[in-house]
Amino acid sequence: MATADTALRADARRNRDAVIDAAGALFAERGDDVQMGEIAQRAGLGVGTLYRHFADKQSLRAAIIGRRFEAMAELARSCAQVEDAGDAFESLLLGYLSEVEKDVAFRVALLSPTPAHWDDIEKQKESFSAAVSEVVDRAVTEGHLRADFTAADFILVTRGTIANMTEEGDWRRHLTLQLEGALTKDAPTKGAPTRGAPGQSPRDSGR
Repeated sequence: MATADTALRADARRNRDAVIDAAGALFAERGDDVQMGEIAQRAGLGVGTLYRHFADKQSLRAAIIGRRFEAMAELARSCAQVEDAGDAFESLLLGYLSEVEKDVAFRVALLSPTPAHWDDIEKQKESFSAAVSEVVDRAVTEGHLRADFTAADFILVTRGTIANMTEEGDWRRHLTLQLEGALTKDAPTKGAPTRGAPGQSPRDSGR
């Protein structure tokens, strides 16, 4: 019986992952207009199987967001080990946004006008927030960020930048403009390369 139960759980996980993958691909292709039946068909599953895992598109959006948060919590924990607090913050910020730039499905889910079911991914949210807070708090303590900057502000900054990840949008320049108000005036700088150069540090641009 234990073997049968294990097999059933593994099969359920595979089906759930297949639905998230299919939804992500369709969101990336067509945005928020995708229907649940199309997602089931792309996943190779029946509609009933899809609804056993996800009641609606809001639940699917939450799952896509949660999976990205899980990966980014790992990034934040890695950045927390960087010795210089300013470098740690920039590594997290640019690392997060660079990964998000490649993840169209996450951007569609996050910015959808219909809210995701955030309660479905409370654990992932808390893990991500805790990891980001560790990096942000150290950057504040060591004088790289203004004293009232918080992990919630990290989310606001990144969301504004994500909204500018379009063919016409220059998200690195947008990020620099936002950070002008977040970095302390005496935060160390590393030079002044050309504005918005791909991969450059926010502290390196717009100064």
